[in-house]
Amino acid sequence: MSRDPAAADDLVQDTLLRALRSEDQWERGTSLKAWTFSILRNAWFENRRRAAAQKRAMDRVPVEEGMPAGQEHRMEVMGLARAMAHLPRDQQEALVLVGALGFSGEDAARVAGVQVGTLKTRLSRARKALAAQYGGPEGTEGQGREPGDR
Repeated sequence: MSRDPAAADDLVQDTLLRALRSEDQWERGTSLKAWTFSILRNAWFENRRRAAAQKRAMDRVPVEEGMPAGQEHRMEVMGLARAMAHLPRDQQEALVLVGALGFSGEDAARVAGVQVGTLKTRLSRARKALAAQYGGPEGTEGQGREPGDR
């Protein structure tokens, strides 16, 4: 039915699972082979309907053209990873908790097992060190500034 060995294996497995789940519906004395084939056939049609619906949904999604290849972003991330490797572990932890994972200062301090002020100091020092490594007192324009900094 599927003309694809992997899809056929999946279909057989799905059929067996469905048959085992509903074995109480099989009537003794009737053909087990015919009953399981009915399940297989229904599963095959259901999978085809589902695949067709997914294809129609994907066809409605607009394709974004002109997307960057991503190499530049990968290089930036690799550069950031190298720059972070030069930071002390406690500053790395503060940056990851707040910057990457989005924890609040209070939650990040709780995770790190330190006072909120200690975490904020570590975060500030880490940001300043990264900004210095990226070529300026504040890094690139507008980044690395704390609210209220001028």
